[in-house]
Amino acid sequence: MLNSGVNVLTEGINLQRLLGGLLVTAQIAFISIIAGTALGILLGLVYTVKSKAVRLLCRFYLEVFRIIPILVWLFIVYFGVTNLLDIHLEGELVAILVFSLWGAAELGDIVRGALESLPKHQIESGKALGLEFWQLYRYVLIPQAVRRMLPGAINLSTRMVKTTSLVVMIGVIDVVKVGQQIIERSILKEPTASFWIYGFIFILYFIICYPLSLLAKRLETKWES
Repeated sequence: MLNSGVNVLTEGINLQRLLGGLLVTAQIAFISIIAGTALGILLGLVYTVKSKAVRLLCRFYLEVFRIIPILVWLFIVYFGVTNLLDIHLEGELVAILVFSLWGAAELGDIVRGALESLPKHQIESGKALGLEFWQLYRYVLIPQAVRRMLPGAINLSTRMVKTTSLVVMIGVIDVVKVGQQIIERSILKEPTASFWIYGFIFILYFIICYPLSLLAKRLETKWES
């Protein structure tokens, strides 16, 4: 029984299909992390301005993504926005869009926290040297803030990778969806198929996410000491 269960992974092109689904998952996560990082850094910089209206708008943007589940956002964009605008968007594109905006919101708050935690005299010293606004951030604040925000940014990346499993709900053929298809085809002849397939998917996610978690903890410990 155990051997026949393992065979579900290797028979035909099942393993190849699972790895192909993992590639789709990785592509969505990688593009979303890159786009979310770029937007998040800009948002974090904007978040530190003195204008109360701008800060309130940034806070609203963050809370909207924190309060409303990501799955709901996927449904809103994939079913709601596309129908409202009468356009068609592929599930992969919708997933990248939603994850990028979510990542930008979360990373923007991380960047804001890192910048605001820096000693005030750093800003005053930079201004005393005649540095302009962007020079102050480029040469003084951002290099110091990176060390403080990097562990949180890596943890956010890990969360984004794990959350990509939700894209199956909008029809994206990722590793989870491929696993479901294999199980549906194999369950009658092999009752333990779901155990082996989902177990293998768990291992794939673990291989990707666990090293990132260790890296974040190591950096946090190193820079706090």
